[in-house]
Amino acid sequence: MKLTSLVLALISLSFFGYAIAAEKALVISHEDENLQWMPCPDFIPKGCEIAVLNGDPAENNLDIYFKVPGDFEIPRHFHTSQERMVLVSGTLDVTYDDQSKETIQVGQYAYGPAKLPHSAYCQKGDDCVLYIGFVAPLDAIPIENGEVK
Repeated sequence: MKLTSLVLALISLSFFGYAIAAEKALVISHEDENLQWMPCPDFIPKGCEIAVLNGDPAENNLDIYFKVPGDFEIPRHFHTSQERMVLVSGTLDVTYDDQSKETIQVGQYAYGPAKLPHSAYCQKGDDCVLYIGFVAPLDAIPIENGEVK
């Protein structure tokens, strides 16, 4: 009985390991010509684009590139998900409610808690491209004059 359980456990582990190994690894540059850039939500001015890197925007665990041109304001909003971010290009100022403005440089990591309102500004010069990993499905809820829109 114990031998049978051990054999079944080893077979299960080998199938599980194979399933993980069968998934393809990804390497995607923000300059990749095959990226499919889509417009951002309507409350963000024209010029903002999003490209899905991995996952489904309606599901948990989504990776995207978020891109805006230099000298661009990103209006105050929040997400129901945490955001894990790394700036890929440009220089981005981010201001979270009740916190000082932070300036994010290329290669720096930033974390945004779920439901914490924030705004941002991409400084003049290069486009700002931000890698963002969302835990929960993608959303962006605008806030105007202190009210959720």
